[in-house]
Amino acid sequence: MWYRKELRLSPGRAGLHEITHRVEEIVRESGIRTGLCHVFVRHTSASLVIQENADPSARRDLQESFRRLAPENAPHYTHTAEGPDDMPSHIRSALTSTSETIPVAEGRLALGTWQGIYLFEHRSRPGTRRLAVTLSGE
Repeated sequence: MWYRKELRLSPGRAGLHEITHRVEEIVRESGIRTGLCHVFVRHTSASLVIQENADPSARRDLQESFRRLAPENAPHYTHTAEGPDDMPSHIRSALTSTSETIPVAEGRLALGTWQGIYLFEHRSRPGTRRLAVTLSGE
């Protein structure tokens, strides 16, 4: 059995935005008890990560580390048409992932105890983000 749904998010600002509960709703809706859930972000300036969801300092440290790895206004950037966060957002997306696949067991995401799914928004003022959520299983 296959099930697909588009998830639309309006993050409003750069940073890590937990979407675990939204994806879990889609898993429940699908009726799939055992299988795989694939989440894909349909943009080149945002990404998906599975990260700790208990201590907010882990997310702050991750965001700060990426800010330092790919800073705004670096003098060697030529792709700057959409502003100073344009090229850094592409670099940050390339260093992470545009998709995540999570097992489904007993009708729920089989994430670890401290794991959550996050949209990692890399733009300062993003628009609506579209994610394709596809489940397969029984």
